[in-house]
Order: sequence, then structure tokens, then C-alpha cells
Amino acid sequence: MRSTPSLFRLGLLGILAVGACTPVRGGGPAATPAGERATPARNDEEGATGRSPIGEDDALAPAAPRADEVRGVWVVRTTLTDRERIREMVRRTDEAGFNTLLVQVRGRGDAYYDSDVEPRSAWLGATDGDFDPLETLLEEAHRRDMKVHAWVVAQLVCGLSALPDDQAHLVNRHPEWLSVPRALAEDLWRVDPADPAFAATLHAWAVENGDRVEGLFADPGHPEVRQRLVAVVRDLLGSYELDGVHLDYLRYPSPEFDYSRRSLERFREWAGTQVPLGLSSSLDARVAGGDVTAWAREHPEMWDGFRKSKVSSLIREVRRAVDATAPSATLSVAVFADPVDAERGRFQDWRGWLEDGTVDVVAPMAYTPDDERFSDLIRLATLADGQTGGQRVWAGVGIYQTTLEGAIRKVSLARESGAGGVLFFSYDWARDQSAIIDGEPYFEALARRAFEPTSMSGASGR
Repeated sequence: MRSTPSLFRLGLLGILAVGACTPVRGGGPAATPAGERATPARNDEEGATGRSPIGEDDALAPAAPRADEVRGVWVVRTTLTDRERIREMVRRTDEAGFNTLLVQVRGRGDAYYDSDVEPRSAWLGATDGDFDPLETLLEEAHRRDMKVHAWVVAQLVCGLSALPDDQAHLVNRHPEWLSVPRALAEDLWRVDPADPAFAATLHAWAVENGDRVEGLFADPGHPEVRQRLVAVVRDLLGSYELDGVHLDYLRYPSPEFDYSRRSLERFREWAGTQVPLGLSSSLDARVAGGDVTAWAREHPEMWDGFRKSKVSSLIREVRRAVDATAPSATLSVAVFADPVDAERGRFQDWRGWLEDGTVDVVAPMAYTPDDERFSDLIRLATLADGQTGGQRVWAGVGIYQTTLEGAIRKVSLARESGAGGVLFFSYDWARDQSAIIDGEPYFEALARRAFEPTSMSGASGR
């Protein structure tokens, strides 16, 4: 999510100039677990952009919401580290008028709940071993009639700080699951993933290229990676009374991934049946001679299609797991708001997922200070939801990227576009703002002004 995609133009109520969003998120600061160092803000990583939350322009009164509008907030894992922070978060969000919490319970291949699949997060190391953050949160939220969705980070399994110490962590237990950038394909082709140098090399490259990648990713095409994610979803839905599962990072980090030996060999098996035998033999000879990416380079469209198919089949596997375990639960996915960039740059075909009903909701991360671009991106999403006219779209607002007034305007724009809800990224960032607006803390001022038409119109979001 580091590079800014190129602009594209699509027909939308006439001709709209649409720019790709850059969904870079920021959460609030917290104590760093042993062995980790603080890293700059990236997606849900801790930190802030330094933008002033106060705008000098006057706020526009938000448009009236639907009666069943989802008013949600992403809650980063750092808020789940003790009971009092959880209780404070639930109380504040409820009193501010929110009705939906997306709570990060799988952060970087670790668990903020009592998991049978993932190791307990190092961030919880200093807390009571009997403390179950998700159980505590559900008790508090459901008592207030708030909906809770388990926010699961799918493919990003390690940040740019130190590699995990816990030997049960999948980076240590299953390094063969990790995605490899094209730049390291030849270097790592003959390196045994069990060799500590394998993960160390990947991590060092990620740190050096931190403007392009946020850490170590698991390969969405690896069968056991897929089984692991399905197991996490089943574990959550089977153990807790959740209203839904919200997937994030369900994608490749960029077109530069995954060039691991196993991924390239799976592509060769997939593509080998679709090319003439003579060409197949020639490419195999080149690979044997050290040109390990030959198949991918010679068949770029097939290579892209292969990767896109792996992400789409993974979300379909999750869909089946949700239907089998908790049929009433909502399956939502955080997606790149620009559908062209999502599909071509991350192999995330969310328009297709909406069309065929694979997902119940998409949350376009339209994180931009520009109102026009935000509106265009959300309209594209609501148009893609032809079945419900936008009800299955929850517009993602990156409040850390804009002013208070800008955030309020985006709520209005989302409503005007027909979106079924609005999500703020993130509670943690807003909580830690020191600004006071009209005698209120930033977070309460934001919510009151964004949701005020609810009380005026008599609509209820609960």
C-alpha cells in the first residue's frame, strides 16, 4: 500500500475522474512488546501522520442516514491489552452513537482471544493469563446492543519490527508459507525455508523496502495457509457470539509477490496444461538453468490470472466456513477502494465477490483527504452492488488523513452515494488526539457532529 497507483477514468453518472486510494492507516500509540521496535504508521500499525485534526472550514451538515445505517469504527489490537481500555472503548463508542465495532483479534499471526489455532499475542504477555480480550469486549458491547465483528488480518503475519520470538508463531513454525518478492526469487530458490536465513532474508528485504511492503505476508495460494485462515474463522465463530467476521489484507502485497519456489512451481503445474508441449519443455529447461521466473515472465496474463484466482478461491473457502459454522454472521472484507488497482495490483476482485454473493459487505478503504475522489470511489462501490443499491457497502473514512470537517463531509458524501454504512479508521487514533472541539474531545466531537442528523430525523441505527 505504499506506492500511489495511477489515476484512471471510468464512466460514472457521466465521466468521473477517479484516482486510486492509498489506504494507509494509523492507530494509537501503545507500549511495544519485548523484542519489537516502533515502526511508522502503515495500515493499522501504531502511529499518526501528524495532520491537524482541526479544519478552518465550516462543517457541512451531514446528509440524513438510512434507518439501518451501520455506524462503525475499526479498533486496533492495542486497545485490547487490558480490561479497562476495552470497557472505556465500548462506553465511549456507544455514547457517541456508534452501533458496530470491528475489533482486531488476529493482528500479525497472533491472537487477542482464547485461540485453539494461533499463539497468544506478545502484547498480552504482561496481562492476566485468564484475560480474554474478545470475551470481555463482547460482554460489554452486547450489553449495550452493539454489534461486534472479529477483524482478522489474513495475509500480513509479521510487521517491520523484529521477527516474532514465539516458536509457535507461523513465521517460525512454517516459514515455507511466506511470500517471496521477485527480487529474491533466484536468491531463495534453493534455500530451505527451515533455514533461519530464509525468514531473516525476507525480513531484511521488507525493512529495506518499507515504503513498498508492510512486513511479511503469507502466500494466499498455499494450501496450508488457506486451511489456517479457515481454521481461524471457524475457531472464532464456533467459540464466540460474534455478529460477523471482517477480513483485512486478503490479497497479495503487490504484483511483485509471490515468487517463492512453491508458488512458481504451482503456477507451472497450472499453466503447463495450457501451453504447447514444445514451449513447456523450453521453459522448463530455462528454469533448470537458473531462470526461475521464466514461466511467469513469458505468460504474464496467465500469471496474474493465477494469482487472482487464488485470492478469490480463498475467500470462497472462508464463505463456506462461515455458512457452515454461523450462517447468520456477516462476512465483510476491507478492500482497496479503486477497483482497478485492487484487481490488477493486489489481485483482489471485490466487484466479482459482491456480484456472486461471496461476501456480504465490502469496506472500500477510501482513505484520502480529497472529497471528490472519496465520493467517486464510494459511488463506484455502490454501483458495483447492483443487488441492494449500495447497502452492502460500508464506506471507509481515514480520519487520520483529513480534518475533522473533512471527515464529517465524507460521512455526508457516503450517505449521498447510497452506502449502507460508514466506518472510521480508527478509534485508537481518534482516542489519542489531544484536540478539544467546542469543549469535547476529538472523538466525541467527530461522532456527535457526524451522527447528529440521526436524532434530528428520528432514524435509529440500532
